[in-house]
Amino acid sequence: MILDLFRLDGRVAIVTGAGQGIGRGIAIGLAEAGADVVLAARTRGDLDEVAAQVEALGRRALVVETDVMVTEHLDRLVAATLDGFGRLDVLVNNAGGTGPRAAMETSERMFEKALRFNVTSPFLLSQRAARAMVDTTGGGSIVNISSRSSDMVETAFVAYGAGKAALNMMTRNLAAELAPRVRVNALSVGGVATKGLDIVLTDDALRAEFVAGTPMGRPGEPQDIACAVLYLASPAASWVTGKVVQVDGGVEAPAISVPVPPLEPAT
Repeated sequence: MILDLFRLDGRVAIVTGAGQGIGRGIAIGLAEAGADVVLAARTRGDLDEVAAQVEALGRRALVVETDVMVTEHLDRLVAATLDGFGRLDVLVNNAGGTGPRAAMETSERMFEKALRFNVTSPFLLSQRAARAMVDTTGGGSIVNISSRSSDMVETAFVAYGAGKAALNMMTRNLAAELAPRVRVNALSVGGVATKGLDIVLTDDALRAEFVAGTPMGRPGEPQDIACAVLYLASPAASWVTGKVVQVDGGVEAPAISVPVPPLEPAT
């Protein structure tokens, strides 16, 4: 049966940023497909809630408090996975994000932090996960959660867009080096109904503008992203690597723009 290719029975997945929003949806979706899930984020309470949902589905959950900005935490995350389950098959680099800020107001520290959060940390964790996958099961799949900000011009998102664009290229380069044992793909995600989009979705005028700018006429839901992750993580995508797949409601331009002050001569 073709649907069996989407199953992850007996496999182990790490999901970063698993406590809320898209990460939570991905973790639960992978558990529904049969995977045991290692839940990584900074807030223990959120992770415990997701772990309870995973276990209610009959799968095992392992909570590992993790700050992906700290290299030692990445080492600990992979080690805890191997100690707890003895194998690793899937990594979802979901943790990331940087708030909007006008380019001329973006500090050196903020820009470098954005790069660390959105591409350096996923790269470092991918290195460690790929080694664990090959050593324990012979191979696996890495899925990076990117953004349409990586390839569309959006005011106020210079740091975030640069970080996600770098993540896309990292995905493609890493895929070429790790094939055929480890597949590496990314999802370029549009606006999803999570806390990060609340400022838009709770304002009637902004929500109307956002919906009007989205061909599918609605924001994404975490499950929309989870379904795409499941495909890339599962044997159904066994001939897919080095790809950045857009899951965005059909947008080809920003559904909403953040205004920034014009650059004027100093007085």
